Amino acid sequence: MALNATAAAAAAAHGTAQQLYAHVDLSKLGWLEQFWAAWYIWIDNPVIATGLMSFLLHEIVYFGRCVLWIIIDAIPYFQRWKLQPNKIPTPQEQWECTKQVLFSHFTIELPAIWLFHPLAEVLGMQTYQVPFPSWQTMLPQVAIFFVFEDMFHYFAHQALHWGPLYKHIHKLHHKYSAPFGLAAEYAHPAEVFILGTGTIAGPMLYCYFTRNLHIFTVYVWITLRLFQAIDAHSGYDFPWSLQHILPFWSGAEHHDFHHMAFTNNHSTSFRWCDRLFGTDDKYREYRLRIAASKAAMKGKSKAEQEAAERQLIAEIEAEGQRAEAVAEGSIPGDKTVKVQ
Repeated sequence: MALNATAAAAAAAHGTAQQLYAHVDLSKLGWLEQFWAAWYIWIDNPVIATGLMSFLLHEIVYFGRCVLWIIIDAIPYFQRWKLQPNKIPTPQEQWECTKQVLFSHFTIELPAIWLFHPLAEVLGMQTYQVPFPSWQTMLPQVAIFFVFEDMFHYFAHQALHWGPLYKHIHKLHHKYSAPFGLAAEYAHPAEVFILGTGTIAGPMLYCYFTRNLHIFTVYVWITLRLFQAIDAHSGYDFPWSLQHILPFWSGAEHHDFHHMAFTNNHSTSFRWCDRLFGTDDKYREYRLRIAASKAAMKGKSKAEQEAAERQLIAEIEAEGQRAEAVAEGSIPGDKTVKVQ
């Protein structure tokens, strides 16, 4: 095979194959596993190979997924499913967002990713090894990471809504009351570090206690987590969106309310924590108001229905702006305002 030949040629040049894959018959591996081995042989340094691959994976997946939502925002046909249809991000907003995201990626995420390989090996994580674990092994591991991250994010996100932390850190992420895909990681570097801890701590702890984890599984998890975060910030609720298939999945419709109303819905992937701790009360009230508005406007023109929906969104956003001002101390709070 071509990939096997590439690996063999690289091995002859660097002599790495004897060290890393001395007891592995590369010809019996799948194409992705052969490519994996060829990459480590070519780089000839596992630390550099893992760091570079991890960073490239993050950047390609993040911006690759965001491109889809940029295209959708530019096509009027899809605006029928836009949760806040009167707020389409401008090219300038998308560019400003991209610059902040890249700043965080290179100042916070790149150093953390580069140090990942040494820490992973200390914990016993497999990196360059092939073959990969089976999907039966990876599936429950990824599920555990999803649950752990969701719980971590819920409590960390709530903490970031506390006065000083909100004013100096989390406020940046709330710049857009109608989020879009690129805004998923539009945040203060400190927030990127805090919330990113929940993404990587799950695999690290799992590896520490089980000594049975391959970095390929971590890459699958990171890819799915990035898709979830970007899609949750997309601002679109399609009939085929995952939350309509899995009712406990949060999705864009759930998280969009958080940006619009400032309060409620602090979790990421699932709705469990918000329901359990009662931090979705205003969201559920909003859904009831939407349903009542649609019932009352039945038989009205499309323009009248859209006007009624925009009015309701404006009311919720105004309440959110007041709650945000209370949280950062711009105005005094009162007994009628409770930030959750």
